[in-house]
Amino acid sequence: MINLKNRACIAGIGETRYVRKPGSGLSQLALQLQAAKNAIADAGLSPKQVDGIMPFPNLGHAEEFAANLGIENLRFAATVNTGGAAPVASLRIAAMAVCTGAADAVLIPAGWNGYSGSRARETVSEDVSSLPGGVIARDYYLPFGLTAPPQWYSLMARRHMHEFGTTAEQLGAIAVAMRKHAQLNPNAVMYGKPLSLSDYMASPMITDPYRLFDCCLETDGAAAVVVTTAERALDLAKPQVTILGVASGQPYPADEITNRKDIFQTGLSIAAPEAFAAAGVEPRDIDFAEIYDCFTFEVLQQLEEAGFCERGEGGEFVQSGRIELGGMLPVNTHGGLLSEAHVLGMNHIVEAVKQLRGDAGERQVEDAELGVVTGWGDFGDGSIAVLGAGG
Repeated sequence: MINLKNRACIAGIGETRYVRKPGSGLSQLALQLQAAKNAIADAGLSPKQVDGIMPFPNLGHAEEFAANLGIENLRFAATVNTGGAAPVASLRIAAMAVCTGAADAVLIPAGWNGYSGSRARETVSEDVSSLPGGVIARDYYLPFGLTAPPQWYSLMARRHMHEFGTTAEQLGAIAVAMRKHAQLNPNAVMYGKPLSLSDYMASPMITDPYRLFDCCLETDGAAAVVVTTAERALDLAKPQVTILGVASGQPYPADEITNRKDIFQTGLSIAAPEAFAAAGVEPRDIDFAEIYDCFTFEVLQQLEEAGFCERGEGGEFVQSGRIELGGMLPVNTHGGLLSEAHVLGMNHIVEAVKQLRGDAGERQVEDAELGVVTGWGDFGDGSIAVLGAGG
């Protein structure tokens, strides 16, 4: 195993405005280019100094990024095909690339017109390449009415409630915490729109047990990061945020939920021990966590599978302000996919970097030195990065 601890870092971050309206006025490529330019500038680099690109699966090609940004010496390109787990998993590949000399600086962009473009109603498709689960989803899920992510993932949520007594109020505590954090983030879609637990409980049921506010936001926007070596970053513009440990994994079988021997084991169950061991830390050492929150239960489940609490104890763990700013483990300090924006999890990495630089403003976690970012994709692909402040 290649030892990456303290050898690679995130040197630049960039993002666009996040919006929910009929049209952002920009194509998906244009949004990602805007975020990419911001990330490259934030690192104190010029596009010509970037020689690696890792696009999000099905949302761009390295060639078009290079041509539009003026990246003349593209030496490394790759894509990790694990859906929303890809941005965090890409940190590992990018770190390996810069540490082995395959590239000097790797750009990782992600963005889409998730509101004004493709919508949930378009999930049903003959193109199985766009479906989590592929042909299994097409042949065994869609014909029986399981046509959208809330329905697929609710299977795990309902089973957890059955086995461990997890309650709707506990899922609501997650939604409320994310919305509280968004009130401190002017770029959050839900900035200025507070949410109470009673508001949550009164919201429409989408697919039991998921109510409206259990579900992430459809958003137009993009974010990007630049990865380079810790040594090169010493001469760049911003304080480096080091990659201490990062790993990814898939459940078995990756393309089916109901026939798994353990319905709660995801890719994160495999990845988390590896990432923490590589970083030389434990979950109890972490100052904050940016958890991929496509739905509320997936936050609770990932907290359990990452080792922040025992399986079955996640409901109690998220209550009483424990995951809010000032609590035991602040989670999604920017508002997350539930209340900032759904930018494929890349905004979680951007927020972690802000926290570790001490640049998060009103939502800054005091003395933040260690943070975790997770990714969730398809039917439970998982990724996790342990990041640290400074060298």
